Amino acid sequence: MFSTGFGSFFWNFDSILWLVIGLVMLGFAVVAFLFAAMAREDAYRAADKQTKKFWLILLGINLLLNLVLPMLFLQIAGLIAAIVFMVDVRPAIRQVSGGGGRRGGSSSDGPYGPYNGGR
Repeated sequence: MFSTGFGSFFWNFDSILWLVIGLVMLGFAVVAFLFAAMAREDAYRAADKQTKKFWLILLGINLLLNLVLPMLFLQIAGLIAAIVFMVDVRPAIRQVSGGGGRRGGSSSDGPYGPYNGGR
């Protein structure tokens, strides 16, 4: 009698933990898909990455599988694809597109304006 109640507590905690992990994976898939959709097609070619269509299909399948068929193996494979996009493709696209992480300015700007090196 004691073990049934105690075991159900851990079952509930385990199911909540997997639900949270699944939601995090789903959220990451949504963000990666949105970033892939917002980038320009020519930026993919200029960054020498796969085409926009390729990444939208790959990340769209990942998103669909996370929603319809949440199997851990498929979620992990999709997570790897989304991670590759976010850490390799997206920074290359941003660099080519001119969105290097700063809002305006040049690479020689300091915190208080342009830095000329004492010239």
